[in-house]
Order: sequence, then structure tokens, then C-alpha cells
Amino acid sequence: MARSIAENPRPSLQDGLLLVSIMLAGALLAIQYDLFWFYAELSEPQRKVSLAELMALTVLLGLCIFAFAIRRLREVRHDLVRQVIARSQIRQLSKMASHDPLTGLANRRELESALASAIASSASGRRHALFLIDLNGFKRINDTYGHAMGDRMLQAVAGRLQAAARPSDLLARLGGDEFALLCYDLDRGTAHTIGQRIMEALDSQIGVSGTSLRIGASIGVALIPQNGSTADEIVHHADLAMYRAKSEDRTALVFFEPPTVDS
Repeated sequence: MARSIAENPRPSLQDGLLLVSIMLAGALLAIQYDLFWFYAELSEPQRKVSLAELMALTVLLGLCIFAFAIRRLREVRHDLVRQVIARSQIRQLSKMASHDPLTGLANRRELESALASAIASSASGRRHALFLIDLNGFKRINDTYGHAMGDRMLQAVAGRLQAAARPSDLLARLGGDEFALLCYDLDRGTAHTIGQRIMEALDSQIGVSGTSLRIGASIGVALIPQNGSTADEIVHHADLAMYRAKSEDRTALVFFEPPTVDS
């Protein structure tokens, strides 16, 4: 009860004032019309409550019960509304902490957590792949058309990448014009097929705000666990492969290959 009053001070104060008013009004009526005589009469052994009096008391009791029930239902409803709002706020905060606000994709923190889980699962024989995707010529779009156009281009690219990826894979924006795709349970051949789909999706005209633009990408791939046993190793090797792809000066897909040791 005390907690309910503390959480709802204004309604509780209103209810308290209403109750005091009713009690004062009742006391004044009792004094004015000598209603205490009724109580004295009831204390006499021979006095019996009439049917009319019984009906009046029953109605009064029913009204009191109804008023308390309405009050309780209102409190329960307010509590439910507060709980729904609180859960919604928690979900929003959780999404803000794990997703990129511009594209709605997972962010770097979410990718790092998923990558750690993927590496751990490889101990049971599962095979995965990490794609790092860096857009080619994105700075030119920003410089020529402005950052608002650049943001819309990033959103369009995110849509293309989602269409090329599988529903089970995790697509993330790492910042700027760099994206990452974590693909689960696949071999090198399947990873190459997904990489080809990404290149086709990004190596064609993209319409943004009535303007048709072409933007390619450099894609580096590291296989899990073949190319590393820690998240840092996997990301580093995918990054090295991506920079090899960028040196080709066109949309390219490069898998990380460990350096050969000359005998």
C-alpha cells in the first residue's frame, strides 16, 4: 500500500481528500439529523433492522466495494502501462547499444560478440567466414553530392548487402563506409559464392534520390578456424585480404592466404 501511494502521490492525495470530505459530510449529516440515534436503536436487544434499512446498508456496502474495486483496477492498469513502457525503453536502449543508427545493421560491438561465439563453436567442427567490405570511391560521392547523399548511399548499400547475404548471417556496419558479414556453417566454395553475390550487388548502378551512381567494393575474406584462432587474428587476416583486393583498383574479392615459407 505504501509503495502504491509513493508511486502515485497525486491520485492518492486526491483519494485521501475525497475520503476526508465524505467523512466530514457524513459527520455533519449525522449531527444535523441525529443519525446517531439509529446506532443507539440498533444496540437495543429488541431492535431489528427493517427490510428498507437492510437494503440501504447493502447498497451502501456494494458502492464501497465497487469504489475500491475500481480504484484497484485503475492501479493495476497503470502498473501494466508502466511495465510496457519500461520494457519498450529497455528494448530501445538494447538496440541502440548493438545496432548502427543510420543503417539499422549490427554495429562493431555486436559483431565482436558474434565473432567470439563463432570461433568458440568451431571447436566442434563448424566452419565460418568473415567478410570485410570497404566501398570504393565513397569519399568522391560525399565530396560531390554532400554527406546527406552519402548517408542515403550507405543505406542503399546496406539493403543490397542484406539481399546478397543469407538470413542466418550477421551483417554489420563497422563505421564510415566499411561493412562486415559473418557467415555461419559454410565451406570455402559457399563463401566464394556469397562473395560473388556481394560483388554483383555492389558493382552495378545504385539509384539514390533520383541519381544513379556506381560504387564498387573491396572484399577480404578470412575463414574460421583455418585463418586464425582468435577474433583479432581473424579480423587482421580479413583486413589484409581486403587491402589486397583494394590494390586491384576495381571491385574484387580476395581470400586470405598465409604467406608461404621458402625452403
